[in-house]
Amino acid sequence: MRAGFAFIDTPAGLVGLAWNDALAVCGGQLPEATPELTRRRMQQRYAHLAEVEPPPAMADVFRRLAAALQGAPDTLEDVPLADADVPEFHRRVYALARRIPPGQTRSYGELAAELGGPAVARAVGQALARNHYAPLVPCHRVMAARGQAGGFSGPGGLHAKLMLLQLEGAALGGASAQQPGLF
Repeated sequence: MRAGFAFIDTPAGLVGLAWNDALAVCGGQLPEATPELTRRRMQQRYAHLAEVEPPPAMADVFRRLAAALQGAPDTLEDVPLADADVPEFHRRVYALARRIPPGQTRSYGELAAELGGPAVARAVGQALARNHYAPLVPCHRVMAARGQAGGFSGPGGLHAKLMLLQLEGAALGGASAQQPGLF
C-alpha cells in the first residue's frame, strides 16, 4: 500500500486524513475556515506525503467518517491509528473517547474516573488538546463538568465543537431520551 493523505467533503466542511503504508491513520484535519486552509494545513503537516486517491480500505474509512458526522452510530474505533509515538496515557484517553457514540457526550471527569480518578481530569483535557487524530478521536464529544461545552482547541473553536455535535444529532437545546441537552 502507499501512504498519503486525502480529503472528504462533509456537512462540517472539508476533512482530511493521512495514513501510512500499513493503512493506519497518522492524523486528521478538521475543517478550517475555508477548504483551501484545510488543504494547506494538511500539506504543511504531512509534507512528506502526497495527496492521493485513497486506497479502498481508506475510502471506506472516509465514507464511514462522513456518515458518523451525520449521526450514524459508528464510532470508527476499529480504524487503526499510527500512535506508537503517542504517550501511553494519551492512547488510553483516545481509546475511551473513540468509544463515545456520535451524538453523545462524556465529561472530562467521566473519562478521568475510568483512567484513575478525578485527579487526572486535567491530564485528560491536555491529552485531548494534543489530539492529532480528530475527528477519528472525537475530542468534540468530551465536555466540561455539568454538560458545559468547555473549550475546544480544534479549528473554529467552540463554534466548531457545537456544530459537529449538532451534525451528529446531539441534543443541544434540551434533553433527549439518551442524555440531557448541552444548554
